[in-house]
Amino acid sequence: MNKQQREKHTIEKMIDIYCKAMHQPDKVRCEQCERLLQYSIQRIEKCIHGKDKPVCAKCKIHCYRPQMREEIKKVMRYAGPKMIFKHPILAIYHLLDSFRRQPETMKPQKNYKERT
Repeated sequence: MNKQQREKHTIEKMIDIYCKAMHQPDKVRCEQCERLLQYSIQRIEKCIHGKDKPVCAKCKIHCYRPQMREEIKKVMRYAGPKMIFKHPILAIYHLLDSFRRQPETMKPQKNYKERT
């Protein structure tokens, strides 16, 4: 699993933890959380940094729309601390990724598309 796939998997697990606690305790992900997941995956795939992508909290470019950014922050604040118990390997990888140096250049990668 490469870094981008791992990041998608991590955000999916975080949204699932949040949704189960806040919206759908007995069911699959609610519609609102599913939209947030799809949007987050799209943002990861379109990241201008490509393979050198920093964790979003350390990125100088905030590519999320303001409303979606607030939603994902709520999810991360709630689910982040719980990840170490529910998905410890993903949590450790995310922690290690947060210590990596940020990319120096902000030049868009070939596959970069503007925010939609």
